Amino acid sequence: MHGPDPKARYPFPGAQHTVFIKNVISCSNIEAGDYSYYNDPIEPERFQEKCVRYHFEFLEDRLVIGKFCALATGVEFIMNGANHAMDGISTYPFHIFQNGWEEDYDTSVFVTNSRGDTTVGHDVWIGTDASILPGVHIGDGAIIGAKAVVASDIPPYAIAVGNPARVIRTRFSAADAAALQKIGWWDWPIQTISENLAAIRNCDIAALKRVAEI
Repeated sequence: MHGPDPKARYPFPGAQHTVFIKNVISCSNIEAGDYSYYNDPIEPERFQEKCVRYHFEFLEDRLVIGKFCALATGVEFIMNGANHAMDGISTYPFHIFQNGWEEDYDTSVFVTNSRGDTTVGHDVWIGTDASILPGVHIGDGAIIGAKAVVASDIPPYAIAVGNPARVIRTRFSAADAAALQKIGWWDWPIQTISENLAAIRNCDIAALKRVAEI
């Protein structure tokens, strides 16, 4: 046996508080890896509508979530559509109300102000009610504390908390963090992962290196 079916909508039999994200999204600009889940006691299957805000396909910004990520209730990704133009006197979005206000509006301002794609690496844990702002990259193995507001990139295997989120410590030495990224256990066949859960759980990096032959 090698864990739950990655194609399952609800990975816990008889319970609908958790979903595998990749199986409940429909937007072509959102991508999630195998086994990454979202937990919410109320309609977790609405992850796309509840957690990904101001995501307009014409802006072409993407949300990419890696494999084996754990997202708690209320996690929120603020996408580039939330940005207001700041080049004029007012930041008020007159153009969205139509009836003449949309005339002569240069939509290229959205592209100019875009901060790019939002990416979450593999094996990332994001706590309850954390907010991720546009264009942020969260590295592999990072932990984001509850209610954090992440406005800038978070390095791999760092722990970040607060508003704005700041790194309070790293989980491993720089050498070990680099080794873990090179090992990339999340890309192993699921049977290999299952066979090496003890090493993963017990932080036996040397054993993982032997499996990865590095």
